[in-house]
Amino acid sequence: MDLNLLLAYGFGLLLVYIVARILFLPFKILWVALWNGVVGGLTLWAANLAGAYFGFHLGLNPLTALIAGFLGLPGFALLVALRYFAT
Repeated sequence: MDLNLLLAYGFGLLLVYIVARILFLPFKILWVALWNGVVGGLTLWAANLAGAYFGFHLGLNPLTALIAGFLGLPGFALLVALRYFAT
C-alpha cells in the first residue's frame, strides 16, 4: 500500500469520527433532558402521593418535572417555595 493512500484513509476515518460526534451530540442532550424530566416527574408524583395526607400538592407538568429533574433537591425546594409564596 502506498503511504499517501494510507494517510488518506486515516484522514477519512478521522473526519467521519468528528462528523459523527457532532451529529450525535444533540441526541445525547435530548436523552439527558428526557431522563431528567422522567426522574423529576416521578419525584413530584411521589411528593404529591405523600403530601396528599397533609393537603400538599404540586402541579405535575413538563416544566415542573424538568425543574425538579435538572436542579434536584434545590429545584424541588424552589417549587415548594413558589407554591407557598406565589399563592
